[in-house]
Formats: sequence, structure tokens, C-alpha cells
Amino acid sequence: MDALRRTVLRGAGASGALAVALAAGLLKPQQARAAGWNKDAFGAKTPADALKGIGAANTSESKDILIDAPQIAENGGVVPIEITSTVPGTRSIAVLIEKNPFPLAGKFDFKEGAVPFVKLNVKIGESSNVRVVAEAGGKFYVAVKEVKVTIGGCGG
Repeated sequence: MDALRRTVLRGAGASGALAVALAAGLLKPQQARAAGWNKDAFGAKTPADALKGIGAANTSESKDILIDAPQIAENGGVVPIEITSTVPGTRSIAVLIEKNPFPLAGKFDFKEGAVPFVKLNVKIGESSNVRVVAEAGGKFYVAVKEVKVTIGGCGG
């Protein structure tokens, strides 16, 4: 079976499953949409503006946020990062790469009872601090880890 046929069959199967869920009332179109786009935060050019955009102007350091990232990334184009927050009641996690042109790499919201864990790949243009901000109970907690890059990821 060739790759094109597999791709078409996979897409048709996914579309069919979505249509059945919509018809059965299991999925409402409003639920299928992603959360609103925070243009101010993701378009910010500085870490301070990005933090202000997500409402985290005041943060306090926490050892309850664990960042698993390489100390040295051989290729800044793909840097794996795993984040776990053990701050009780964590509602969101934001990831900022301080020296990137647009520092806010992602923001992830969690429903009550969800495990606050994120695994992502990011681009890091040059050696930089990775700053993770967790929101819990209306307060913002931060942890920082430096990642050194040997080959740039943002056009380098």
C-alpha cells in the first residue's frame, strides 16, 4: 500500500469519527475550538512584556517546578524540554526562552485534577535561560534553567 493511499484513508477515518461524534451530540463545535489567542503575550519582544501579557508581572521563585532540559543543545532547532509542577493547584504553565525574538514559546492550561506536566520541543536561537512560570491559586511561581546552544535554532 503506498503512502498516499494510507494518508487518504487515515484522513477519511478521522473525518468520519469526528462527523459521528458531532452527529451524536458528543462533541459540540464550541468544544472543538482552541482557547483564544493571546496576541499581546505571544507577540511580545521581551520576556517582561510576555510575562505582563499572561498576567504574571510578579513572580516568586519555586523549587516545586522541575525543568528537564539539556545543559548543552547541539542543535537549537529542536530542544526537548519536560516540565513538571508540584505546586499545589497548578492551573497553567508558560514557557519563555529569554533570548528568542518572541520569548513566549507556549502556555498550557490545566483543568482541575489534571497532572501539570508538559513535554515540548522548542527552538532556541542562542544560549539562553528557559523560564517556566506556573500559576496556582492566583499566584505565579517561576523556575529557570540555562541551556547552551552550539548551533543556532532561529535561522542559524
